[in-house]
Amino acid sequence: MIKVTETAKQRVVMLMTEEGYDATKDFVRVGVKSGGCSGLSYELKFDDKKEEADKVFEDNEVRIIVDKKSFLYLVGTVLEYSGGLNGKGFVFNNPNAQRTCGCGESFSL
Repeated sequence: MIKVTETAKQRVVMLMTEEGYDATKDFVRVGVKSGGCSGLSYELKFDDKKEEADKVFEDNEVRIIVDKKSFLYLVGTVLEYSGGLNGKGFVFNNPNAQRTCGCGESFSL
């Protein structure tokens, strides 16, 4: 399960609308790939198609899909959004990460 804060929800809905997606029926695809300073990095994009092996969640009215492999790395993660002058954008608070890099975009287990 992936949780979405209220601030992240508002930003997701706004960005999905700007890019031509419908937040009530399309998805936020969250994943993990090899790379980054710490070995693994996060992916976040919008999608209107669900693959057979995808896990589907809904939290705070945001529909999330995660591929089967990434799911193991992301269980319990909270998606947040940090704006403002020093904001980083979307932030993944992942309880499974043993180590993260300074930019917060990659992690290791």
